[in-house]
This record gives sequence, structure tokens and C-alpha cells, in this order.
Amino acid sequence: MRILVTGAGGMLGHALVPVLEAQHQVIGLTRKDCDLCDEPAVREIFLLQKPDMAIHLAAFTNVDACELEPEKAKAGNEIATLNVAEATRQVGATLLYISTDYVFDGRSDRPYSEDDLPNPLSVYGRTKLMGEKHVQETLDRYFIVRTSWLFGPNGRNFVSTILRLAGERPELRVVDDQRGSPTYTRHLAQKLAELVRRREYGVYHLTGAGSCSWYEFARKIVELSGLQGVRVTPVSSMEYTRPAPRQANSVLENHRASSSGLGLLPPWQQGLENYLAETQATESEAGKAIGERSVHPNLV
Repeated sequence: MRILVTGAGGMLGHALVPVLEAQHQVIGLTRKDCDLCDEPAVREIFLLQKPDMAIHLAAFTNVDACELEPEKAKAGNEIATLNVAEATRQVGATLLYISTDYVFDGRSDRPYSEDDLPNPLSVYGRTKLMGEKHVQETLDRYFIVRTSWLFGPNGRNFVSTILRLAGERPELRVVDDQRGSPTYTRHLAQKLAELVRRREYGVYHLTGAGSCSWYEFARKIVELSGLQGVRVTPVSSMEYTRPAPRQANSVLENHRASSSGLGLLPPWQQGLENYLAETQATESEAGKAIGERSVHPNLV
């Protein structure tokens, strides 16, 4: 199959493209290759490449920046997705769109299923939900995959931030009243590669198995990294404010993956172990973790 991947240079694209290349012909698009907000340019690339499938990973994912720059969020998450969906329809291809747990408000006392009604709290969540709607209204053959709490090589993530801060501070204060499912990009990439071979279209939730709070996640990172003399302290979200609201419950039930036979991703703890082993074995990745200078919004 001939597959066009937007956002190929991002964290998930970095993991997904090599997996797909083992069985498919892959055209990877990065930001420098095409402005996805330029509808004629997107159409031209699709008509030239004639993919059988498009996988739309590109997005404006900085949640707080989306809140401060709503027009930029709309362009990156709504307009770009509409252009990709229209171009996919014009060449008769299938589209796989990556969405997010942020489409839900987090007020449920149970994991969110694929059939639960979205109710986003933030600009990021609203623009990603509009992206979903553009896909559904434009195409008959599509996959919408919602995932959460991504971490992996080649991108900013919570794990690399914890590793850096653990080398700078004797105490890490991390929120303990927001729960979700950390998802390792390499595990997700393997599952996405399985999904593209199927014809069971629709909405899927794909996350690392199990759930935890950010505090529990941080404690496990410190424990598995063997870091000594670092205290992780739980705090409430009320102790600080961020531009974008966060959900108390971001846990997604992977019902359709289970019931369809696609299967679940490995537990998030296994993903963390694999990522830490990869990070520690690769000097460049360790350098990125140490050199990261952004503070994760769920650390105070």
C-alpha cells in the first residue's frame, strides 16, 4: 500500500514511519514539505503522490499555546485537517486521523468509551474535535484514533522533563488529581500499523493499558531510572493555574480495539521501561532529556 504521512518528523511520526516502511511505500511529509493550511498545495501533493491511505499526525499540540493563540490552533487542527480530508477524498484514499483525550471534559467517574459524547474544555480539545468532525463529514472510509499522554523519542514529553528536573531539584511536586493512560509511541505505532491493514473503519481509543496520575507516573519514572535522593510530592491542581484547563479523568476505554480483535497496547509501565532503556542506551536521547528546558504543565 502507498501511505502518505503528515507530521512525519514529529514524535509519533518518528516511531510510525519506520514500522510502516517494513510493509508499505511511505511518503513522509514534514512542515517544510507542505503548509497543510494551503489547500491548493495539499491537493497538489495528494494528486501527485496518489496515496491509498493518508495518516494525519500533524497538529498544533501545545495545549496552553492553543489557549493563547486560538487562531493558530484553528489553522493547525481544523483547517489543515479539512484540507487533508478533502484531498484524501479527491484521490479516493482512506484517512487515519490522530485525535486526543482532550475532546472529553474529564468529569466522568469511569473511562471514556468511543461512544461517549465529547465535551472539550480547552481550545486544543475543541479544535481537535472539529478535526474529527471534518473527517467524518468528508469521508466514508476513515479511522479516528484518540490517544493520550504520549511519550517517546524525538519529542518533548513528560518523561524527559522528569529526568531533567530530577537532576536539578531534590523535590519534584507533581499533580495527583489528574488521571490518564501514558502511551509509548513505539507501542502505539505498532498498533496503528495493524489497524491500517483492516477495513473496520470508525473511532478507536488506543492508549497504554492501565492508568495512573501524573504523580504516580513521575514516581515510576524516578524508580525505574534508579535516581537517588529525589523526592516526589503529590500536589493538587488547585495549587497552580495554566492557560488551558485540564481534565481530572483522561482515561480512555479501548473497547473497540478489544472487541474487534485488534487487541490492547502493552501496559504503560512496560512502555516506560522500554523508553528508559532506549533513552539510556542512546547518548543523543539522553542529551535531549538533559537539555530539555520546558517545564511540564503538571509539575510545580
